[in-house]
Amino acid sequence: MLPLSVLDLAPVSSGRTSAQALQDAVRLARHVESLGYQRLWVAEHHGMPGIASSAPAVLIAALAAATQRIRVGSGGVMLPNHPPLTVAEQFGTLAGLYPGRIDLGLGRAPGTDQRTAQLLRRGNVDDIPGEIQLVRAFFDGPVEGIAAVPAEGNAPEVWLLGSSGYSAQLAGLLGLPFAFAHHFSSENTLPALDLYRRSFRPGALAEPYSMICASVLVADSYEQARRLSLPGALSFVRLRQGKPGVLPSPDEAEAHDWTPTERSFAQARLDSAILGSPDQVRAKLGDLLEQTGVQELMVVTSAHALDDRLRSYELLVNEVRPEVAAGR
Repeated sequence: MLPLSVLDLAPVSSGRTSAQALQDAVRLARHVESLGYQRLWVAEHHGMPGIASSAPAVLIAALAAATQRIRVGSGGVMLPNHPPLTVAEQFGTLAGLYPGRIDLGLGRAPGTDQRTAQLLRRGNVDDIPGEIQLVRAFFDGPVEGIAAVPAEGNAPEVWLLGSSGYSAQLAGLLGLPFAFAHHFSSENTLPALDLYRRSFRPGALAEPYSMICASVLVADSYEQARRLSLPGALSFVRLRQGKPGVLPSPDEAEAHDWTPTERSFAQARLDSAILGSPDQVRAKLGDLLEQTGVQELMVVTSAHALDDRLRSYELLVNEVRPEVAAGR
């Protein structure tokens, strides 16, 4: 059975607060666990009013405490923002508290704009491969006499995240499992996965193991799914314009005074997502999985109302591909 997993950005919708978004994340975690999803990952973004997930380790602790079985992790921790010792300490703590349930997905981008990255006080990080290896080394024991307590003996499952060939090749050379961001870099998916497999050298894994994250929304019809997804496309347009904001409602998105350029950009965003009725999504997902040959599928669903997201995840498991529901 192909495992299904979820990426949650803890979106802040218009008319709601970031605190409510975090409570929604807890409710979503319990819901997807009850449906048999394999993993629940949270992202790291800074300075974005529409995303409450800026402290992955803290949020992971809350989500793991609210659930019992599902693996919880980072999609991902952005290494330019955190010293390797800190990452090892935080995730060693999480793995000690929730043994066998913690994933550490590592990324090499800051996940924010340049000014915010400067305020995170890390400066330029030139040796990402070395930093990844240092994080991993702390889980095995002291490094140059420095112990990352309680990391030793409490290692999470380490993944490398990416949206380009660089990360794919690095994951292969390090022998790590690789998660590709198909949801915002779909044009690079197949080349990156091919490069990962060709570059693979046995390391943490004996054989390559890959997962893609796709943007998916299942509803009663394509028209309904597109309407629910339009706010996310508008949010992405505004982010690219340097004007990030909260996630608008479908009515707000439809009432937006779209320029031709904005409409074209949003449509391209919607075209790269997998939207529609259960039958439509089943066909599109089948094609994607056949093309990519990945061992796992992670989905991210953007909708203004939490209930619409919860229903999409339920339809995905129960009506789209019931045979891939992990844990069933």
